[in-house]
Amino acid sequence: MTQTVLLHYLFDPLCGWCYGASETIGALAKHPDIELKPQATGLFAGSGARPMKSFAAQAWANDQRIAALSGRQFSDAYRDKVLGARDALLDSTVATLAAAAVADTAPKRVIEVLSAIQAARYVYGKDVTSAAVVASLLENLGLVDASARVLSPDAALAEQLRDRTTKARNLMETYNMQGVPSLIAEVDGTSRGLDASTLYSGPDTVLAALGLA
Repeated sequence: MTQTVLLHYLFDPLCGWCYGASETIGALAKHPDIELKPQATGLFAGSGARPMKSFAAQAWANDQRIAALSGRQFSDAYRDKVLGARDALLDSTVATLAAAAVADTAPKRVIEVLSAIQAARYVYGKDVTSAAVVASLLENLGLVDASARVLSPDAALAEQLRDRTTKARNLMETYNMQGVPSLIAEVDGTSRGLDASTLYSGPDTVLAALGLA
């Protein structure tokens, strides 16, 4: 009998490299022998937010590397409306809040929502730093409760968000992970970090590293 692997996936919703890994993550989430636990680190949330104009050109250059490696689309709409927007911020506060709200109300749909937020940003050029935009996206997915909580966060959700990001950051520190995306696998009581570069080679490479190929 195959042992179920608990796979911690550490991410930020506005991380381009996480978007590059999204197809592989989606496949791993559906694997019968993997329990995928997505955990947002809050890398670009709150005090981690920064003005886009200071590094938009560098971001676009990195995005082209990610596209070449992963096959993910970074559209002209994204370049013009997101990277090129006046006074735009790289700020994942709202998207991270949405992930927490979905984890609380519909935990099996976090990866689906993350993928939708990424597509809204990188393919359709939507401003996912806006609570109204993200709430509308959640509502369109039928996640009405999560949508309402994004628009009007309560104290319980704020506490859950702090707890989740703290745990994610502690995992990063414990396993000496340098950034996101990161993977930590737990099998038979033993935990280890995985080489995140395997995420860009497709799910089979990750499955082989986990002994599930």
